[in-house]
Amino acid sequence: MSEASITIRSAEPTDAEAIYEIYSQPRAIWGTFQLPFPSLELWRRRLSQPPEGTYTLVAVAEQAVVGTLGIHTFPSKPRRHHAAMIGMGVHDAWHRKGVGTELKKAAIELADNWLNLHRLELEVYVDNEAAIGLYRRFGFTVEGTLVDYAFRGGEYVNAYVMGRIRAG
Repeated sequence: MSEASITIRSAEPTDAEAIYEIYSQPRAIWGTFQLPFPSLELWRRRLSQPPEGTYTLVAVAEQAVVGTLGIHTFPSKPRRHHAAMIGMGVHDAWHRKGVGTELKKAAIELADNWLNLHRLELEVYVDNEAAIGLYRRFGFTVEGTLVDYAFRGGEYVNAYVMGRIRAG
């Protein structure tokens, strides 16, 4: 079976149901800092009224949205205009099929060549080895460990802060 072609595009308000479905998946929630049981209305609002400086991308495969990535800049913080925070989620059925790679490629292209961002940063659970490996392949390095950073599945979990500085 050949891998499906994955395309990346900007998210639209009509993608709310698909993104809601992504963040309703157990593995997707396990790997993100989102709460389980998101409401569809939350995603409708996020996509129809995005905060200033937020850019949301989606990965589409087999005519369905299978992943999403947000780039969150800091327009109200002049000393942080050069930086952005990234968050990503992939549908459970699409893990390890290139969705994260394609989303990261598109995000870095947008950040480096269109938004003029010098620094990209993210937080990731220390036990999410697949995500950490993906981020390292794109030049992210661990900058620190946040101890007992989040409460997940009934226990406190550590997270890494990872960053990428644009070369050149």
